[in-house]
Amino acid sequence: MTTKTDTDATLGESLKLKVKEKTAPVITITYPTASALIVNNKPVVKWKVTDNDSGVASATIGITIDSGSKVTGDAITKTAITGGYECTYTPASALADGSHSIKVDAFDNDGNAATQKSVTFKIDTVPPTLSVTAPTNGLVTNKSACTVTGTTNDVTSSPCTVTIKLNSGTAEAVTVNENGSFSKALTLVSGANTITVVSTDSAGKSTTVTRTVTLDTIAPVIMSVSITPNPVDCGKTYVISVEVTD
Repeated sequence: MTTKTDTDATLGESLKLKVKEKTAPVITITYPTASALIVNNKPVVKWKVTDNDSGVASATIGITIDSGSKVTGDAITKTAITGGYECTYTPASALADGSHSIKVDAFDNDGNAATQKSVTFKIDTVPPTLSVTAPTNGLVTNKSACTVTGTTNDVTSSPCTVTIKLNSGTAEAVTVNENGSFSKALTLVSGANTITVVSTDSAGKSTTVTRTVTLDTIAPVIMSVSITPNPVDCGKTYVISVEVTD
């Protein structure tokens, strides 16, 4: 009787039975998170691919941004970890403000495809618009009651929050209506007043508008009056001079 095993120099390889595993790799996207608002238009995308059986086929790791071409190879930085790779990718071109999607896929060394993972997020690099319609800058008034009104908006990251601060006081939150309008009543102090309005969008960017308003409740004082010449001949011109302080 003759016996051959997989250690035989001639027939050994043909006697080996190779069984492929059927467990697909696992993909986890760690950044950006779902519905994230990002102010950087070239965010570093981070994800992990692991397979504890045949291992991850690194060349098959790919990322697709929006409807662009899938990126593979050296454009993706792959750091070996137990059972797979931690990956990072920075877009070659800046992403436009608005919504974007990322799709990541990979295979293991036995050809099993990982379930494609995706995430949707927003890029927002533009601060909110802020218009303060009242009071006008440089206003001088004799009324201590002052109402600040305005509108704010951010196309990508609405709604916005608004705070209003009078002089060195505390910045107070103001209700912003659905149409972006807001108002707040203030009580001015005598002299120069500084009103600081700040609008902040959901991505954390802000716009500031400052108004200076002077409260003057003291009437001017007439210090002296003179007529020149005095007396004056009938039909002649004379000048009345008044000295006023305020």
